Amino acid sequence: MRLFLLSLFIATSAAVASASDLHVGAATVDITPDRPVALDGQMHVRISEKPETHIFATALGLESREGDRVLDQAIMISCDIVAIREGLIELVREKARDRLPGFDLNKLVLNATHTHTAPVTMKGDRYSLLGKNVMLPMEYTDFLVERIVAAAAQSWEQRKPAKAGWGQGQAVIAQNRRATYADGTAKMYGPTNVPEFRGIEGYEDHNLEVLFFWDLNNTLIATAVNVPCPSQEVEGLKVIHADFWDPVRRQLRERHGKDLHILAWTGAGGDQVPRPMYGKAADERMRRLRGLTRLEEVARRVVRGWEEAYEGAKLEPVTGAVLQHQTKKIDLPWRKVTEKELADAQKAVEQYKNDPKEQWKYLWNQGVVDRYEAEKSGKAGVFQMELHALRLGDVAIATNEFELFTDYGVQMKARSPAVQTFLIQLTGSGGYLPTPRAVAGGSYSAIIQSSRVGPEGGQALVDETVKAFNNLWPAAPETPKASQ
Repeated sequence: MRLFLLSLFIATSAAVASASDLHVGAATVDITPDRPVALDGQMHVRISEKPETHIFATALGLESREGDRVLDQAIMISCDIVAIREGLIELVREKARDRLPGFDLNKLVLNATHTHTAPVTMKGDRYSLLGKNVMLPMEYTDFLVERIVAAAAQSWEQRKPAKAGWGQGQAVIAQNRRATYADGTAKMYGPTNVPEFRGIEGYEDHNLEVLFFWDLNNTLIATAVNVPCPSQEVEGLKVIHADFWDPVRRQLRERHGKDLHILAWTGAGGDQVPRPMYGKAADERMRRLRGLTRLEEVARRVVRGWEEAYEGAKLEPVTGAVLQHQTKKIDLPWRKVTEKELADAQKAVEQYKNDPKEQWKYLWNQGVVDRYEAEKSGKAGVFQMELHALRLGDVAIATNEFELFTDYGVQMKARSPAVQTFLIQLTGSGGYLPTPRAVAGGSYSAIIQSSRVGPEGGQALVDETVKAFNNLWPAAPETPKASQ
């Protein structure tokens, strides 16, 4: 009897596993402007001189079906821009309404790679003095929205039965960029070769999470690469450039087919950069011996980690992988403005308000003053964020709108019930989300001007994300917290 029940359980489990079919489509579109643009990501105006590389939006359409019945859906689109600025996702969803009949537009997600050599989008109020013959930010945004919607529609129209796989490699890309000092302070990109240097502030995640999708003829059609570091290797240039994703894409296509669609997912890496904070001489020597630029070296590491993941994943492709996609709005508390922070911001506002060249810094500090006044009047409310949580087979995927410090991502991964967890940041434009240690140390990325949501909100984001994961794995509750 016991053997019969065990056999029945195995048979039932197999039936459930194969009851649904996964349909996958993918598309890549060029989003390179054909005229000079203002470049996003820094405090001063930069006008692009030329496209050094092309930039792209890549869409992945996913749908699970049981016969003709749709079980769940997702369209995920990675964009070679600095952030998904406020209002952009709404424009895309509205424009896509007629192009995606039957698709739940709330399950369309955008993410940015955070390249600092891509156009300013939306109104771009922080950048002025753009000059003549420059494509204005809203003009580029209109073009971008058209291209993103085209990619979404193409990926959706081309979906067909497919297999999925997942794997993990390692790649030393992310390197924490905040140095700490003897007096308790910290500084982003601070010097490390001084007597008062005491260490690097936070953890670095060197795991490379990768998804793979094959058609039923075993042709690799798409891959999603999750690097817990923004693409900021060439951030200071005055050109259009996809940063390290350009050589990564070229090398993967040379090895695995020119039609391979490659989604670029930036993991929790708000305090990371793909450059070393120390040991620079050794790094430069090894690159010289290999005959590589720094950009090529980063790409070499990503591709090598991707190949490690592929070696394992291709041995275990999954047909009919379960797809579940949950979305919800979560409320996060604003970071409160202290009296000292207000005074510092007011002083900066007075310094920059009449200088058009310092428009960025003026508005950056004025935002702090406005927040303080909203707090005092009781009108501050909360920061509302759209959270997407997905299950794809043994994989969990979650989004956030921030430049999320890595420690929060580590918490999410460690507490996740999934075999493998992917985190995608910059699905909005929430700014930096620093840790308590970073706030105590200060400096850009952790000061109030950089951060709308602080550590209290960061912990709430972690807890909400883990709760969403557990809802997708109801039989695998999180380990209870130890009693104090």
